[in-house]
Amino acid sequence: MTWRFPKRDDSQGQERPSFEQIVLPNLNAAYSLARWLVRDPQLAEDVVQDAVVRGLTYFSSFRGGDPRAWLMRIVRNTAYSALTAQQQSLRRLETRDGLAGEDALSVPDPGAGPEAALCGAQDAERLTEALAALPPELRECLVLRELEELSYKEIALVTNVPIGTVMSRLWRARKMLLGAAAGGEDEH
Repeated sequence: MTWRFPKRDDSQGQERPSFEQIVLPNLNAAYSLARWLVRDPQLAEDVVQDAVVRGLTYFSSFRGGDPRAWLMRIVRNTAYSALTAQQQSLRRLETRDGLAGEDALSVPDPGAGPEAALCGAQDAERLTEALAALPPELRECLVLRELEELSYKEIALVTNVPIGTVMSRLWRARKMLLGAAAGGEDEH
């Protein structure tokens, strides 16, 4: 059975895009954003799936505007919810096992490893690592702007912050990346 949604927005007399028309062209961008936010391919797939389900559930509340920004905002919120749940799960596990402080369970950083140290980082790898090291709010703005090519206005809609904050975060993120690149060149 295929779900069909009303395509007419009676309040404005305009054709309303179907859920499929909004989601399908933006699935790759949604996965890319989720992947950068959660840093785990499997969790990113789960985040996108949950975001699509949430979008479908609340599609009737979509009031027009930029459908891509609408979907990206759902993905962003779902990713942060997943990260929060993951952190709470780790804390419960630590508490249950009696671990605390330095003995606590930690998740290894997938970006760092002996291969990178032995083989020497390539420019793309160094950039990926530097991007992953950015604070989440800076990383998400940079990914949305440079990789997903959203406008400042669209990023502001997705992140629910003023455009000036988006611009500031992008400036800080770029400055930190340049600093990381300058620091990395001394190693070679």
